Amino acid sequence: MFAGDDDLIEIGHIVGAHGVKGQVKVFSHTSPIENIVKYSPWMIEHHGLKTTVKISGNSQGKNVIARVEGVIDRNQADELIGAKIFIKKSQLPRLQKGDYYWNQLTGLQVKTTTDIELGVIDHMMETGANDVMVVQGDRERLIPYVMDEVIKSIDLAKQQIVVDWDADF
Repeated sequence: MFAGDDDLIEIGHIVGAHGVKGQVKVFSHTSPIENIVKYSPWMIEHHGLKTTVKISGNSQGKNVIARVEGVIDRNQADELIGAKIFIKKSQLPRLQKGDYYWNQLTGLQVKTTTDIELGVIDHMMETGANDVMVVQGDRERLIPYVMDEVIKSIDLAKQQIVVDWDADF
């Protein structure tokens, strides 16, 4: 990826061209999805090439449309399809105590309040009702991310989350 890769997080990717003036359609991992255009510059990785670019854009219906610096026609936009979009972690807003970004939770060890190891958070997903941790261990477990009720503690220094969860679920 880039120099200082540990400081970068993936926030989306380019899924298509939009119009004839070089705009691109973006799949965003941000919430809300249109926040992705607030994080300029982007670091784009595509076909082994890494570029830092300024962007602008907005949401149009369910899509996010962005203008990438230097991309002026549809052919150039088409060439960017599949490009991964990264930003520096320092570009993210600071969170209040007790709030976490999903990328901070990914990779944490999950254990129950009775000290049973369930596995590691592979990724998070949004369901509408609440976020869900996808935990990979002896098998895959879907554990609701509900603070105080299910999630009893998060310790980033220890890289672990303690949950009130039946290991048989």
